[in-house]
Amino acid sequence: MQVHLVHCCSGSGFWGSLLAISQSLRLCWSSLSHLYLNLKMTTSGMQKGSPLTLVLMVASAAIGGTLQYGYNLAIMNAPTTFIQTFINETFLQRWDIQLEDYQVTLVWTIIVSIFSLGGFAGALIAGPMTIRFGRKKCLLLNNVFLMSGALLALTSRAAGSFEMIMLSRVLIGINAGISMNVQPMYFGESAPKHLRGAISLSSAVFTAFGVVLGQIVGLREILGCESCWQYLLASNAIPGFIQLLTLPWFPESPRYLLIDRGDKEACINALRRLRGCEVESTELDEILQEQAETKGMRPRRPWELFTDRSVRWQLISVIIISSAMQLCGNDSIYFYASYVFKEAGISEEQIQYVTIGTGTCEFTACIMCNLLVEHKGRRFMLMGGFLLMTIWAIVFTIALSFEQYVSWMSYLSMACIFTYILSFGMGPAGVTGVLPTEIFNQAARPAAYMIAGSMMWLNLFIVGMIFPFLVSGLSEYCFVPFGAICLSSALYIGLFLPETKGKSLSVITSEFHRMNFKSQNDRSLELQTQYKLGEVCLSTAL
Repeated sequence: MQVHLVHCCSGSGFWGSLLAISQSLRLCWSSLSHLYLNLKMTTSGMQKGSPLTLVLMVASAAIGGTLQYGYNLAIMNAPTTFIQTFINETFLQRWDIQLEDYQVTLVWTIIVSIFSLGGFAGALIAGPMTIRFGRKKCLLLNNVFLMSGALLALTSRAAGSFEMIMLSRVLIGINAGISMNVQPMYFGESAPKHLRGAISLSSAVFTAFGVVLGQIVGLREILGCESCWQYLLASNAIPGFIQLLTLPWFPESPRYLLIDRGDKEACINALRRLRGCEVESTELDEILQEQAETKGMRPRRPWELFTDRSVRWQLISVIIISSAMQLCGNDSIYFYASYVFKEAGISEEQIQYVTIGTGTCEFTACIMCNLLVEHKGRRFMLMGGFLLMTIWAIVFTIALSFEQYVSWMSYLSMACIFTYILSFGMGPAGVTGVLPTEIFNQAARPAAYMIAGSMMWLNLFIVGMIFPFLVSGLSEYCFVPFGAICLSSALYIGLFLPETKGKSLSVITSEFHRMNFKSQNDRSLELQTQYKLGEVCLSTAL
């Protein structure tokens, strides 16, 4: 598959890129079709109905949601040199100062990395917004940040202000930070239990699709040229407009309506629309049970989770896995992509087309994960993904070490890039966002997503800042730390994370309860054993 993608993109240039986007759209459509068929098969076995509303809701929320994260990461590659030239020209016009190369690079690095800080801010405000406005309204209001950022980017060139680009990236980052937290929560609370993982994983599928779309729109033949870079930076407004036009027609999260607002009738109506049939009593009873368990509890604050022993292992799991998602080195593998492709003999002008293959690779892997997660389980996909990434990090290090001595090692390095991205998409990229929905109750879920999102964005910023120093300090061994993190994460998942596939929240909570209060459980079991032994001795004496 890797070789096919490379030849497809590099062999036919621009037309290859059009083929890549058509294949990506076909894959995205097939994923939604598979989801629709699964839902239809399930509902047809119980009652006559169609789950089309749920599938369309997923598409509407994701197009203006997590797709923006991948898209806004990808579109910054193409205009790098053009924006750096714009920065230099701005300094010359304002202050008659010619910047050194390292100074231009510094300003550009700030523009790129400030997106992560915006995402961190978005993750912090996502929790309070979802509690106050609900999941759907939060996603709609989030477009205020997007449209403001797009407007600033569009007018920055005419205004001669690179500061407007910086502010735009902060606002776009806030938009992405909110989407990455709220959208998986919205999907997880709206999905039926048996398809909760697959529907929540749609967030990762659309993120990967956003990467591919951004790579293609950023081609020189489309918007990646010198005269159009401001339109490229503002093109993220189009998915936002689509969401604003479509999402208001879909219902709010049923769990939010019943548990947070106490509106049972609205909850039943939302479930009826999302399932396309009458509401099953078992599903409604499960939501009512969660409402009873959280009755009288106000929404938790993030710092309260750190002092609550009843969610200790849930919190540790979310922090470790969310951090590992960024510290595993997947984003850094793109840094090496151009260098490795060049060493493999691909010409400079063709590399931009081959790079589309890397995004398509992750997109394909996320769809495969979406199709497998309800069969193999979350734990298997996560652990398998991290273990495979460990293996490929070792092979990649060996290939980089012997690249100067063995001619075919550059091709092995190129294969490692694709396999590393595939392994990431098959596990960590998709499953990580599902966990907070499945292991925290309604009162703690927004706070848990705030912590998970904060860890993700902070670690993304840290990796972006230290990776150049890792490359200069460790050279060909720069992926050894990433391999160690992947191995450690796989071991933690294998030892401590219980499987959540197809389980209700009460069952999952009881499994974590045994871990959180293990010492008390052991002591209680010991006392019960002693009590029973005492009873046996007494009856024998009689």
